[in-house]
Amino acid sequence: MAKRSKPGKVFSLPTQSTGKHPKTSPFLRIVICILATAFVSLSCAISVLDQSAPLFSVSYSSGSSSPYPSISFPTSQAKPVQTEEPSRVEAQGNLVELSTPEPVSIDTAPLLYYTQAGDTLPVIATRFGVETGDISSPNGSVLTTGLLTPNTLLVIPHVLVNTTSAVKIIPDSELVYSPSAVDFDTEAFVNQAGGYLSQYQEWLGSTEWTSGAAVVERIATENSINPRLLLALIEYESGWVYGQPSNPKQEDYPLGKVDLSLKGLYSQLAWVVNQLSIGYYGWREGWVTEIHFSDSISARLAPDLNSGTVALQYYLAQITDTPGWLGALDTNTGIPALYERMFGSPWTRAMDYEPLYPPNLSQPELILPFLIGQLWSYTGGPHGAWERDGARAAIDFAPGSTESGCVESEAWVVASAPGLIVREGNGAVVEDLDGDGNEQTGWNLLYMHLTGVKVGVGDWVETSDLLGHPSCEGGIATGTHVHIARKYNGEWISADGPLPLVLSGWTVHAGNVPYEGTMTKGDQTINASIYGAGESLICRSTEDP
Repeated sequence: MAKRSKPGKVFSLPTQSTGKHPKTSPFLRIVICILATAFVSLSCAISVLDQSAPLFSVSYSSGSSSPYPSISFPTSQAKPVQTEEPSRVEAQGNLVELSTPEPVSIDTAPLLYYTQAGDTLPVIATRFGVETGDISSPNGSVLTTGLLTPNTLLVIPHVLVNTTSAVKIIPDSELVYSPSAVDFDTEAFVNQAGGYLSQYQEWLGSTEWTSGAAVVERIATENSINPRLLLALIEYESGWVYGQPSNPKQEDYPLGKVDLSLKGLYSQLAWVVNQLSIGYYGWREGWVTEIHFSDSISARLAPDLNSGTVALQYYLAQITDTPGWLGALDTNTGIPALYERMFGSPWTRAMDYEPLYPPNLSQPELILPFLIGQLWSYTGGPHGAWERDGARAAIDFAPGSTESGCVESEAWVVASAPGLIVREGNGAVVEDLDGDGNEQTGWNLLYMHLTGVKVGVGDWVETSDLLGHPSCEGGIATGTHVHIARKYNGEWISADGPLPLVLSGWTVHAGNVPYEGTMTKGDQTINASIYGAGESLICRSTEDP
C-alpha cells in the first residue's frame, strides 16, 4: 500500500522498476499539470482570503493606489468550514491523489462595539445581522427602546464577514447642516475661490437668475445638508470651485450624475442631497445596510460605521463603479483629502459639536397644527422631510373639503409651539423653538405648502398663532395640505423612532412604506389615508394639550 503524502503534495502510485526512467504519456503530463496548477491556484486564493477582513479596503498609506474589490464574493454570514476528503484522480493506470487545502479559519469571537450618538438597540442589531437579545453589555442591561448613551460598550456576536471598510470618512456634523456650519459663508468662500462656480448663474422659477453660491446655499438649507460637503463634491467631480470644467460632461453634470432630466447645478444638487439623505437616514433608521454599484456588485456595510460616512459611500455608489468608489474614498487622494485641504480637519471641528443630540433628548410639547374644533384628515404617514426620500420625518394633514386636489382653503395652519420664525418663502415656514435665530441649532419645525402667510422672518409666535393657509404651494403636491417635520441640531428627527412625533397627545407610527401609518392616543387609532377616508379624520379638542 502506498504511503500518504503530506498535505499539499502531489504523488503517484509506484510502478515496477525496469532499471530505466519510466516514460510518462503526454496525456498524463497534461492532466497532472492542469490539476496541479488548479489546486495551487485554489490554495493561493484561499490562503490570502481573510474572512474577517473587508472586501473594500480603501488605501490609507501615502502614495499607494486604491485596491480593487474581490471579484468573487463569499457569503456575508460566517459559517463553519467543512473539510472534504482528498481528491483522487485516475489517469491511464496512474492514481494521482491531491490533498484539499487547509480550511480557512473564521474569527467568530464576539465583537466589542461602542455606541454612537443616535444609536438604538434594534437598529444596531439590524446592522450587525443579529437579534436584540443576542447583544449584551458588561455595564448591565441594555435599553431595548430609546436612544443609547454614546460610548456604551456592547458585546455582539460576530456574524457578518467581508463588509466594506470600517474606517470613518466624515463625521455626522459635517454631513448635516449642523451647528458646525452656522458661521460658514458659502458666497464668500465661492467668490474667494474664484472658479467657474463664482460666475455661474441659473434660472430658477422661484428666484429667477440665481448665483451658483446661492443655489448651493438654498439646497443646503432646505435639505439640511452641510454646504461645505456640497462644495467639496462639486470640486471633486467637476473642478467648478477653484477651476473650470474640462469637458461638456463636467459643465452639464457637475456632480457626475449623467441624466438629461438632471442637467444644471440645481437639479444635480437636488439629486445628490436625496442620495446623501437616503444613506444617512437609512443607516440611522436601519433600512439601509448595503450598497449596490453600477457594475452589479453589492457590498454589506461595515456595521460600526457612522451615518455621515454611510451617506457619502451610498451617494458615490450611485455614480461610480467599485474602483472609482475606492478611489473617491481614498484618504490620501480622494474626497477626504480634498475636504481637509478646503476646510481643515472635519474631525477636529466635530469635537466641538458632537454628539448632535444627547440620549436624554426629549421633544418639547407640540399641538396639532390647526384650530380647535376643525375636522382635518391625516393624509400622510412618515415620509421624506424635504425630498421624496431620506429622513422619514414628515407627516401630512389636509383640511376638510368638498373638493379634491389643489383648491383654496380658508382653514388655518397654526404654530405647534412658541418660537421665532427664521425662514419664510416658497411655501415654507421654519420656526426656531429655542429662539436663537439659527435653523441649524436646537429644535426647529418646518411647516410646508403654506399660502397667505401671516408671519415673516424675525417674528415671534405663540402656540396656536395663525401662520398661513394649507395649499399646494412649494414643492410637489397633489392636494391641499400642510406638511410638518422636526429637526434637532440640523438633523431631521424620524417621526417614528426613539423620539416619536407627538402632537396634542397623538403619537405617530410609521407603516410598512412611506406615507402609510397611524396615530394613536390611548385606545384611539386613526389611519393615514391620502384620500381623506373616514378612518383618517382627526379633530383638535379643547382638552388636547
